[in-house]
Amino acid sequence: MIYFDNAATGGAKPESVISATSAAMRACANPGRSGHALSLACAERVYSVRKILQEFFGAPSAERVIFTKNCTEALNIAILGTIGLGDKVVTTVAEHNSVLRPLKYLEGRGAAVRYAPLDRSGNIDIRALTSLVDERTAAVVITLASNVTGTSPDITAVRRAIPRNTLLICDGAQACGHEKIDITALGIDALAVAGHKGMLGVQGSGALILSSRFSPSPIMFGGTGSESYSLEMPDFYPDRLEAGTLNYPAIISLGEGALYLKSRLYENRDRLIYLTDLLINGLAEMPFVAVYSRTNAFGIVAFDVEGMPSEAVAERLSRDYNICVRAGLHCAPLMHGALGSSGLVRASLSPFNTQGEVEYFLKAMREIVAR
Repeated sequence: MIYFDNAATGGAKPESVISATSAAMRACANPGRSGHALSLACAERVYSVRKILQEFFGAPSAERVIFTKNCTEALNIAILGTIGLGDKVVTTVAEHNSVLRPLKYLEGRGAAVRYAPLDRSGNIDIRALTSLVDERTAAVVITLASNVTGTSPDITAVRRAIPRNTLLICDGAQACGHEKIDITALGIDALAVAGHKGMLGVQGSGALILSSRFSPSPIMFGGTGSESYSLEMPDFYPDRLEAGTLNYPAIISLGEGALYLKSRLYENRDRLIYLTDLLINGLAEMPFVAVYSRTNAFGIVAFDVEGMPSEAVAERLSRDYNICVRAGLHCAPLMHGALGSSGLVRASLSPFNTQGEVEYFLKAMREIVAR
């Protein structure tokens, strides 16, 4: 099987991640909930992963690394825990439903949400976005890489153009693990991380990385192992945002993924740029095929075949060639509307994919188009 659906969830994992996750499951207690040796050891391991992610993402402290079960939960905490019902928010049409649906919920309760369009090249229109922002704008919520096309905005330019008091919340689902992201250097206030994609962790892992000034309220309530005498959530991080038992094996996998990437980030990025360029150029040569992506570091290539629904292309690739891709709207309906698409085929690569797999994919597509 050839797995080209890494933007949905990573296929191959490093052996170090698999081994560490397996070991965590063999000796797993509830971190920070008991005083016995195993619970304390697990709590120490969890804290060590906070420190790893603090360094990896340039967080101001380990306490501002919040563990979540995925990027969606991280975005919900950042958006619903910060934006008031009367606030003004600016976002883009390139966003995933993990951003669009929380904002739609707030919009229905009085928040004012504005959507920046794409420019003629299919990129997020930064000028249009910044023109929507004023001193009363509570937050800008923006993806670091589109999960549909792989287009990536200039976050430095966005931060420079918006008021200092406006919070910058970033969806890093497709970017984290592929590009260097230092939230302090970039002026990002909240970075939502998917652990199971470019970060190479297992499903059920994610994080929310907070700047020193970003202080969301909890949207979930429950046990934390701290201040158990109080019926209120603790007022300090990370406990304030981590209700319930942490997913210890998933957290360990995320830490191991970050350690693996520490010395390979740029090597992996260059490999994905090469592979996506090879795939895009090969598809662009085919009749009846329209490519919506440009070469990118995130491994994302979106395309369609004239007269053939995207689901039909994906089904043929799976049935006849044992190739896994994703078809449809990719949980990003406004992006497809802006592109004039009713659904695209998305091939998404990882550094573990090979040139031979890309060439086989192109051979399969030539045969599908020829038919």
